[in-house]
Amino acid sequence: MNKNTPSAGTAAPPGRRASGLSAKGLGAGTVGLAGATVIGVSAIAPAYTLTGALGPAVAEVGAHLPGILLIGFIPMLLVAFGYRELNRAMPDSGTSFTWAARAFGPWVGWMAGWGLCAATIIVLSNLAGIAVDFFYLLLSQLTGNADLASLAANPLVNVATCLAFMLAATWVSCRDMQTTQKLQYWLVGFQILVMVGFGVAALVRLADGSAFDPTPIQAEWFNPFGAGSASAVVAGLSLTLFMFWGWDVTLTMSEETKGSSSTPGRAATLTMVVIVGIYLLVSVALLAFAGTGSAGVGLGNPEIQGNVFFALAGPVMGPLAVLVSIAVLSSSASSLQSTFVSPARTLLAMGHYGALPARFASVSKRFSTPVFATVVSSLIASTFYAVMRLVSEDVLWDTITALGVMVCFYYGLTAYSCVWYFRKQWTASIRSFFFTLLFPLTGAVVLTILFFTTLIDSMDPAYGSGSSVFGVGLVFILAVVVLLSGAVVMFVQARRRPDFFHGLILPRGAAGAARAQEEELEYV
Repeated sequence: MNKNTPSAGTAAPPGRRASGLSAKGLGAGTVGLAGATVIGVSAIAPAYTLTGALGPAVAEVGAHLPGILLIGFIPMLLVAFGYRELNRAMPDSGTSFTWAARAFGPWVGWMAGWGLCAATIIVLSNLAGIAVDFFYLLLSQLTGNADLASLAANPLVNVATCLAFMLAATWVSCRDMQTTQKLQYWLVGFQILVMVGFGVAALVRLADGSAFDPTPIQAEWFNPFGAGSASAVVAGLSLTLFMFWGWDVTLTMSEETKGSSSTPGRAATLTMVVIVGIYLLVSVALLAFAGTGSAGVGLGNPEIQGNVFFALAGPVMGPLAVLVSIAVLSSSASSLQSTFVSPARTLLAMGHYGALPARFASVSKRFSTPVFATVVSSLIASTFYAVMRLVSEDVLWDTITALGVMVCFYYGLTAYSCVWYFRKQWTASIRSFFFTLLFPLTGAVVLTILFFTTLIDSMDPAYGSGSSVFGVGLVFILAVVVLLSGAVVMFVQARRRPDFFHGLILPRGAAGAARAQEEELEYV
C-alpha cells in the first residue's frame, strides 16, 4: 500500500481534498454575524463569569483588577488575530485540533483538541454549579423563604439540580442552530442590560453616599503592576484568561456560518469588545461601591469571594436584586447551552478525521448537529462536577483556576500553529508580518509563560481555594491529571487508528507552499 494513501479501513469522506479538510454535514449558512456574536458573548457569559471570578481576582490583585483585566485582554486579542488568519485559510469546526494537526502534525493536533475539550468540559461543570447557586437564591427571593437559598449547600441537592440543568442544556444543544440563536438573543440581551444597570446603580450609590465603602475611582487601579508580587500578577492574569475565554466558539461554528472565512473572525472581535466594556464598567463600579476590605460585602472578604453577586445584589440593587439573580442564572444557563457547541464540534471533527471512533462523526439528519458528541460532552462534564463537588472545599474556585491552565495550553498551541503554518508568508506583506507572526507569537509566548508559572505556583496547597491532595494543591493535580489523561487516551487511539497518527488523513502543510494548496483548502 502506498504510504500516502489512507488504508481501506479509514475511507476518506466524499469530497475530501489532498489537505484532508472536508465538510461534516453541519447546517451550512445557518448563523449570521449577529447570531455568532451573541453566541460568543453567551459562551463567555459576563454575568456568570464576573460573579465567579471577580472575587478570586481581587483576592490576588486587590484594587488593581481593572489594570489586570486590560493586560489580560491583550494576549487574548493577539491570539484571536492568529485564529482569524487560520480560519480564513482553513474554516473548519475542529479549529485548534485541525489547525495544529496541519501545522505540527497529528500528535500536537490531537493534544490541542484534547485541551479545548477538557477546558470546555471543566467550565461546563462550573457553569452548572453557579446556575444551581442562583437558582435557589432566586427561589428564596421570590418566596421570601431564606432557607431555600441554603439548599445549594447540600451536596446531594446541589448535584441533582446540576444534573437537571445539564440535561436541559444538552437537549437544546442537540437541536438546530436556529433554536440556539433564538434562545440566546433573549438571554444574552437580558443579562447585558442587567449588568450595565448593576454597574450604573453601584456608581449612583457612590455618588449619593449610600455605598457600603465609598471609594473614589483612582487611576492607580488601572496599573496592573501595582498589585505587588509577580506571582500575584500572574495569578490575576490566569483568572482573567478564564474571564475572557470562550470567544473561540464563534470559530467552531465556521462551517455553519454565513461567510465562513470572514464572519467568525469578525464575530470574535465584536464579542471581545463587548465583554471588555462590561467587565471594566462592573469591576470599577464594584470597587468604588464595596472597596477591598475584608468585612461585610467588601470585595476582600473571603466569605463572599466565591460568589460576589450573591452577596452584593441586595446592597447595590435593593428591591431589584432579584434581577441580578435572574441575570446570573440566565447567564449560566445560556452559557451552559452555548458552550456545548465547542467541544461537540471539536469531537465531531476528531471523529470525522479518524482521531476518535467514527461514532463521534455522526450528525443528526433532522437537526444537522453532532448529537452523539454533545451527549458525551454532557456526561463527562456531569461526572466531573459530581466528583469535584465531593472532593473540593470550593469546587467553583478550583475549576476556574484549573481552567486558566488549560486555556493557556490550547490557545498557546493554536497561536504557535498560526505562526508555523504561515511561515512561508511572514514577509509577504506588512499585514502578514504582524498578523501571522508578531501578534500570534507574542500572544503564544505570554500564554506559555503563564502556563508554566501557574503550574508551578499551583503546587502550593494554598493556591486557589486551599484544597489539596496529599499536600499538593488541587489545582495542580487537576491540570496535570487532565493533561496526562489526554496523552494516555491519545496513545490508545494511535494504536487503534494509525492512519490519522501517521499523517495520512490530515497531512502537515504550510500556507503559500503552492497555488494548488490554496485551492484544495476550499470547502466542497
